[in-house]
Amino acid sequence: MDYQDDVVELRIPRKPEYVSVARLAVSGIAGRMDFSYDEVEDIKLAMGEACTSAMKDVAPEFAASPLTVRYEREAQRLTIEVINPGGARSTSKAPESLPPDEPISRLLMEVLMAEVDVFEDADRNLHVRMVKYASREDE
Repeated sequence: MDYQDDVVELRIPRKPEYVSVARLAVSGIAGRMDFSYDEVEDIKLAMGEACTSAMKDVAPEFAASPLTVRYEREAQRLTIEVINPGGARSTSKAPESLPPDEPISRLLMEVLMAEVDVFEDADRNLHVRMVKYASREDE
């Protein structure tokens, strides 16, 4: 089966009550892959952390901008990207000025997912890209 075009993209308001929408979408996508129940729960938790972190710190002029959540499904790999318009300002802060729970959120994402990459694009959007590989053996 060719998964090359299996991309889902959501734009959610920057409000905590919409994180559940992003979690529900990733649950549906990951649930149709070779992930175990526990792996799907881990993915949902990492997804929630990425979205919640993105909502906490943003330049004032971007406070009304929605988050973009992009899911890309491949045969044995799920890539999730949370794009935070105006979120790149936090990368210029000194580490001691980050929100107290930010290192914990990042650590959780890194423990739960195979790869986590955080980067800023040319438009000052902060991207959190996470990858999880399906490794469940046939039962």
